[in-house]
Amino acid sequence: MRLKILTLLAFLVGGMASAVAAEGELSIGTEGAYPPWSMSDANGNVTGFDADVGALLCTKLGVKCHFVVQAFDGLIPALKAKRFDVIISGMSITADRKKEINFSVGYAELANMFIAAKGSDLAGVTDVDTLLKSLDGKKVGVQAGTTHAHFLEKRAPNADLKTYDTLDQMQIDLASGRIDTAFADQSALQDFLDKPDGKNFQLVGVKIQSTFDPTLGEGIGVGIAQENTELKANIDKALCELIADGSIGKASQKWFKSDISRPCK
Repeated sequence: MRLKILTLLAFLVGGMASAVAAEGELSIGTEGAYPPWSMSDANGNVTGFDADVGALLCTKLGVKCHFVVQAFDGLIPALKAKRFDVIISGMSITADRKKEINFSVGYAELANMFIAAKGSDLAGVTDVDTLLKSLDGKKVGVQAGTTHAHFLEKRAPNADLKTYDTLDQMQIDLASGRIDTAFADQSALQDFLDKPDGKNFQLVGVKIQSTFDPTLGEGIGVGIAQENTELKANIDKALCELIADGSIGKASQKWFKSDISRPCK
């Protein structure tokens, strides 16, 4: 795919937050391989919850959206290299990431969970402390560069951590028995359970919220280059309006069957 580098030229602040970008477009970096947050086809067309959030945001700002598909662990370096203007890709706001880029207000939050084979010793665990201890010596799948990976490195140091570039790769190893369990947000794991390969698996009955450990972040936000303070202000205003009027909640119901929007504080 030809990547188009767009530079924001100016922002107009009036009754409605609006923005003017190069050629009237806002370029958005997204993974495109993490359903239902973002999915891309062979032609680079992007769908999913974050695609809808991006479209709503662009409409509110008065610009067109241009999506750029990029591996998740390369999103922040690509943003810093100005390959696109913002990141909208289910990215959690964390202290480490804020050292490199800025973030909008959080617009969504979803519980983190483990998945395991039905009847396994992990499947029946019901409290987080027992669950984390039970990971000792287990092969645990996680997507590289995510808050889930950082959480396990900190909280389950004796687990045999297996990292993957994409969710699909992790699901293949889970289905084949090459890993014992996997850790991701609830929606991503439900996507696997809804497939034929997921019929012999179940979610472990422990929901781990971001408030449990700071490595899990402060909700999901839009990644923005640190120098683009005016862009952040416009995006924050637009997101808060879209949350308040129910637009993001409606998109959430479409993809998650529940409202995972995060109210502005």
